[in-house]
This record gives sequence, C-alpha cells and structure tokens, in this order.
Amino acid sequence: LDVETWRAAYAGILATPFLVGLSAPRREVGWATVIEREPRDVRVAVNGDGEIVGFGSCGRNRDSAEHTGEVFTLYVAPDWQNQGIGRALLLALFERLVAQGCASAIIWVLRDNPGRFFYRRLGGREIRHKHFVVGGKRIEAAGYGWGDLPRYLETAARADGRPEP
Repeated sequence: LDVETWRAAYAGILATPFLVGLSAPRREVGWATVIEREPRDVRVAVNGDGEIVGFGSCGRNRDSAEHTGEVFTLYVAPDWQNQGIGRALLLALFERLVAQGCASAIIWVLRDNPGRFFYRRLGGREIRHKHFVVGGKRIEAAGYGWGDLPRYLETAARADGRPEP
C-alpha cells in the first residue's frame, strides 16, 4: 500500500523512474522498524476483509518547537479515498499526539500534491514552507498546522455526534 499510494499521489510530481523504482520489500523493512520502535505511533485502517486500506504515523515534531506534534505519514489507498478513512486516521493520530502531551501538530505535504486540500478541509492552516530532496529532485513542501488539538478533537467529536470526552 505504501508504494501504491506514493505512485498515485506523486505521479507527475516526482520523477517517474523514482516512483517505478520504489521497492515494496524495502518499504516493508522501513515500516517494520517504525512499528517496532513505537507501535502506538502508527494507526492502520482495514476493510471488512482485513486488508489494509490506509495508514499513518505520528510523534514529536522533528523540526521545530512551534508545533509539538507531527503527523509523519497519512495515506489511504486510491480506491478507498473520499470515504472518511483519512479523516478517521488523522483524528486517531491527533488523539495519540494529545496522549503524548502534544497540544498542536503539523503535517508536511508536497506543495503540488492535490491531497493538500484534504488538510485544509479539516482545518489545517498552511503555516510554513520548506524543501525536501526526493529521488534527487528538490521539491517544495507546505506545512499545515493545527494549534489546539484537544479543542479540535472535542469539536470533531461533537460534529460526529459522539459524547465529549
């Protein structure tokens, strides 16, 4: 799923040879390391057949103290997008960050990725820019931030009809 979502999300943004060269076995080793290091920082969505249809990871911000938490990854299989899975995963990651004592969060999105609109719809504000080198190409990324995660989660719970914590 990691390779599939990268190829779908970044087609036309990242170089085709880089995307074609992504290795599922290599990515599996990387994810195994992440999960072994801190399994509570990873969230996975599965369908009724038990197949993984989305995943995400989070932790303390790696870059600055402006936002204490960071969503490192959030991907949903192309066939499962626009069904609420990404939102549910993002909320679960925010809940994990709050449990870790993070009151705010940022996620970095490649500037040309149409997925950035998803974060805007969910209340993320474009607050910073930086460059990454991916596949040998320098790419601009936008950081979307949420300043008060506990309040955001309360508002989301009310909108979903769930009782407040």
